[in-house]
Amino acid sequence: MACALLNGRAVPSSPRLIPTCLCVFSFLVTYLCYSALFSADAVIMQAPGDLPRGCRRSPVDGGGKRRLQKSVSCVLPFEEGERDPVRALPRRNDTLSSPPVTAKFGNKKLPNAIIVGVKKGGTRAVLEFIRIHPDVRAVGTETHFFDRNHDRGLDWYRSLMPRTLEGQISMEKTPSYFVTADAPRRIAAMSRHTKLIVVVRDPVTRAISDYTQTLTKTPDLPSFQELAFLNQSQGLVDASWNAIRIGLYALHLECWLRHFPLEQIHFVSGERLITDPAGELGRVQDFLGLKRIVTDKHFYFNRTKGFPCLKKPESSVSPRCLGKSKGRTHVQIDREAVEQLRDFYRPHNVRFYEMVGFDFRWD
Repeated sequence: MACALLNGRAVPSSPRLIPTCLCVFSFLVTYLCYSALFSADAVIMQAPGDLPRGCRRSPVDGGGKRRLQKSVSCVLPFEEGERDPVRALPRRNDTLSSPPVTAKFGNKKLPNAIIVGVKKGGTRAVLEFIRIHPDVRAVGTETHFFDRNHDRGLDWYRSLMPRTLEGQISMEKTPSYFVTADAPRRIAAMSRHTKLIVVVRDPVTRAISDYTQTLTKTPDLPSFQELAFLNQSQGLVDASWNAIRIGLYALHLECWLRHFPLEQIHFVSGERLITDPAGELGRVQDFLGLKRIVTDKHFYFNRTKGFPCLKKPESSVSPRCLGKSKGRTHVQIDREAVEQLRDFYRPHNVRFYEMVGFDFRWD
């Protein structure tokens, strides 16, 4: 057409117009071909419902004409009532990019039961054995709330407790409570319904074990006999030494019985805990009102350590034994000193047997 117009206005015989017409015609043909080519590619490569990155459709007005938008992004048409796919995508701050929320199950509550004593009696073993029960949740470390941290308040104490579900009991163990004069009153003030567990052991053996542990931390400690006796030749025992004083179980129990009835205190034999762990744990479960789930099948005797260990759980590659500090070899004490200590403890032990109604046979 361009060529025809040019030819109509120009002199028909002009030779210069022919190359010009051919040039313009070639340009138009090339433009139309490229337009058709890119339109076809877009249709072929664009799957139904897909949108190129950065593209969105614009609504179509009533006359069927697309609204023009000045934008550097691609704009494709979408019908009225159709959801804008870009606006349907979550923004960067929406839930898809937000970190998952970890649900916290259960509530922290004050303990239903406390292992209150005694040091070197087997309290750690009782705690580790009973906490495999599915209805028991226990604090792993000693809180020392009722002897060292009572001024922090019950809210602080509760914050240390594990979360428990309905029907589960919460526990902690701090063996120094048994010999702390204020501990019975303070625990009773928290709750008179708290169940108390005391793990006792032959007081002579317990004292030697206590000394052995202290010696590993203080190598220059005086000998056991120097600390245990005011005058060994006369058999005068120093009851003020902490290792000796802890073994006066009847004396300490009197303080507890002023605030708690005897039936609310359960005594575990440290010796039977070694020879019959399932039997002792069965009685602990009965005392706590739990079904007997921890049984013989959970234990085996470790001859190297000299005490029972928990069998390998399904989720572990090795058995669960107490730490290296448990089962250490005791310091050898002169036989005469041991007999003198037994004579000293004998009346205290008899009194303790009468108070609890059970003979632990430590003589």
